[in-house]
Amino acid sequence: MPTGYRKAMDLPLAIPVFPLDGALLLPGGQLPLNIFEPRYLNMIDDVMAGDRLLGMVQTRGGERDLPALAPVGCLGKVTSFAETSDGRYLITLTGLCRFEIGEELPARTPYRQVRARFDRFEADLREDAAPGGLDREAFLAALGRYLEHRGLGIEWESAQAAPIDALVNSLAMGLPFEAAEKQALLEAVTIEDRAATLTALLEIDAAGGDDDHGTMQ
Repeated sequence: MPTGYRKAMDLPLAIPVFPLDGALLLPGGQLPLNIFEPRYLNMIDDVMAGDRLLGMVQTRGGERDLPALAPVGCLGKVTSFAETSDGRYLITLTGLCRFEIGEELPARTPYRQVRARFDRFEADLREDAAPGGLDREAFLAALGRYLEHRGLGIEWESAQAAPIDALVNSLAMGLPFEAAEKQALLEAVTIEDRAATLTALLEIDAAGGDDDHGTMQ
């Protein structure tokens, strides 16, 4: 995942954030977003005039207009941008590195900004070898049971041929898990941890867990 960033110290300390529950961005992943709220249109104007970086975060309750932010988010770079005739922005955000929120910063902008700490997740910036210790067959079996239970389908041959880390990340981002489950997948430190968390979620659901997830995004 070539990004131009190699170390945590290369990343900005203060970043604008887009709180959006249920939307998961992971390093190397691509998240399409439809921006229409005025404050976030303003945010995109500002990031496009600068380094094109912003953080995706979920919330944890609190005031409706100013909900508490989850402790971990993911920094992304706007890699695709288009403006619609009715003034919306259609962007693609490519994940770079996860971060811990140190503190929320006082800002004159209509959108929120935080001080980000990237040290814990600096490995996100490295192109490591394929992960070891992942049982592809067991993971695919759990995925198959989940898909059958949900009545969902994927391109199975592509899934079987895909690198296991890319498959885990794409499914973590794309499957319709609850916000808290998405956050657990985000905070899993290594790809092995994320695969174990994802497998557990698939198995619980296939065994007859929560039936209100809906359909694949």
